[in-house]
Amino acid sequence: MAQELILVVEDEKNIAELVQYNLEQAGYLIHVIGRGDHVVDWVRSKNPHLIILDLMLPGMNGLEICKTLKNSDKTKNIPIVMLTAKSEEVDKVIGLELGADDYMTKPFSPRELVARVKAVLRRGNEKPTERVLTVGELQIECDRHRVLLKGKPIELTSKEYDLLVALMEADGRALSRDFLLSKVWGYERSLNLETRTVDMHIGQLRKKIKTEGMRIVTIKNVGYRFDSET
Repeated sequence: MAQELILVVEDEKNIAELVQYNLEQAGYLIHVIGRGDHVVDWVRSKNPHLIILDLMLPGMNGLEICKTLKNSDKTKNIPIVMLTAKSEEVDKVIGLELGADDYMTKPFSPRELVARVKAVLRRGNEKPTERVLTVGELQIECDRHRVLLKGKPIELTSKEYDLLVALMEADGRALSRDFLLSKVWGYERSLNLETRTVDMHIGQLRKKIKTEGMRIVTIKNVGYRFDSET
């Protein structure tokens, strides 16, 4: 089986080398680019399986790269994991809205990065089953990977879509953040990973499904429940 190709976009040499070493040890083929303005053409030419993308880059910043790739039919399905500084909270939200699949905050654990890469790639290889989920004015056509609100399609990122499916399938049961990290992101629950990413995706999902977002109920110290009762 051919190695999966991962593009690492990072201008800090020590971080790029750390990421490259650990992912190569995990069996991936790695290419590193240190400038943002070199990325889009390379991705269109080489079509990597996943991109690890720093936000602060010379030439072209990570958000612009993410937006350009996700707006192109040729590259929109390539998963993107963002690398951000703790001070870039707003940029994380913007990146997720643009379609990034996940983010990691510097400094990060190389073991956790490898786990997240494996999970994102594994989820990307799964195929949706043919079924329709309907609650209130929301409908998910799973075979078409499409969400309708009042009969009109709405745009969700891949993780927002997976979250909504998981919540609706739970049929009113509360789902913990750890469960959602395992179900939606594919992470091993024993890793004790950061759960803030779940909360950020839930927040964006609530906004996009508008009045139906009130159905996503926060359960204190537990996680979330989707209220299917009208």
